[in-house]
Amino acid sequence: MMINYKIAVIGQGYVGLPLSLEFAVHYPVLGFDINTQRVGELNKGEDITLEADIEKLTTALKKYTESNATIGYQATSELSDIADANIYIVTVPTPIDRYNAPDLKPLISASKMLGGIIKNGDIVIYESTVFPGCTEEECVPVLEKYSGLKYNEDFFVGYSPERINPGDKINTLTSVKKVTSGSTEVIAEEVDQLYKKIITAGTHKASSLKVAEASKAIENAQRDVNISFVNELALIFDRIGIDTNDVLEAAGTKYNFLKYKPGLVGGHCISVDPYYLAHKAEQLGYHPDVILSGRRVNDSIAKFIASKVVKLMIAKGEVIKDSQALILGVTFKENCPDVRNTKVLDIYTELSDYGVNVDIYDPWASKEEVKHEYGIDILDVLIEGKKYDALILAVSHNEFLQMDLSALKKENSIVFDTKACLDRNSVDARL
Repeated sequence: MMINYKIAVIGQGYVGLPLSLEFAVHYPVLGFDINTQRVGELNKGEDITLEADIEKLTTALKKYTESNATIGYQATSELSDIADANIYIVTVPTPIDRYNAPDLKPLISASKMLGGIIKNGDIVIYESTVFPGCTEEECVPVLEKYSGLKYNEDFFVGYSPERINPGDKINTLTSVKKVTSGSTEVIAEEVDQLYKKIITAGTHKASSLKVAEASKAIENAQRDVNISFVNELALIFDRIGIDTNDVLEAAGTKYNFLKYKPGLVGGHCISVDPYYLAHKAEQLGYHPDVILSGRRVNDSIAKFIASKVVKLMIAKGEVIKDSQALILGVTFKENCPDVRNTKVLDIYTELSDYGVNVDIYDPWASKEEVKHEYGIDILDVLIEGKKYDALILAVSHNEFLQMDLSALKKENSIVFDTKACLDRNSVDARL
């Protein structure tokens, strides 16, 4: 077991940065990111993701300088800076492609990069969400190829799935139990002890890398399937003509009823991870009906919302072509700047296909990021005096809950509340 750890965390986003700062309390940590702008901001004590405790970031940066890199944190985009680390933790994204298949390019790229610098005795720990077996089947061969080292003889591997919930200031990194694993019994124990240093909630040492990988995959698949059930209920109850939330409130009086709510399912985890599990299942010749049917239902909700808004507008005698609609919110969840895999854009696209002119306003989202990721311009501020034929509350940011929506409405405007958080007497429909 190593005594003097020097840690390099690959990827300084929603997962990598909080992890870096916690380890920086005990060890010297270098946060590596290929985004030089991001690195510059972090070294100035700035974090656009709003995940970091800025005081903790500032303190870690100061400690790194004052201690001559024996403790604390610094961000870098120079590979040479992390060449003498002995623990490498990979926190790069693992998205899906246009066909909903796992896109391992960032993971493989990070593995190639590390293969060029790892040394005898080093440990590479993956936190990125993958399918069971991915670490040993996809990443390890790349590490071996580019390093010339032998797996489990010269270098070792761990897997400890991230459990970061963007925007959540209660269930934080240290307060949520962490699953750990290693490529040998000795390494599994070392990885577990390493994380115990920072995770106050404790750790759970899984029996293998595959078990740890699978545990992460099913965490979000389970939630996805449960949400798909209530989303399907919303589709059914809309046809019956009753309010889904009223039904759920009544059913929720039973002690063992699970209180999930209908809604858009976006973000980097719940709407992505089930496809990784499904991919592995299909590789083995099994078609996962429940997982994929849940995905289909959840992916249909944005289209349902847009269609419902248009039907309500028609019922009020509105002309759809060139009508004006405002979507409030574009991030994938409330009070968070994360726009990754947001399903709000699907509402925008569907309404646009009907001929509706759609504005999007979100004080939490980066206009530049939305433009870069989705090619759509969102409003910096609401246009003074402009009124809309339809308002869709897509994200329940605190700012929207305190807003006077009447100032944005025309006489026959439609208000659709996707979060069921507005006064029900002030909306025409809710999910």
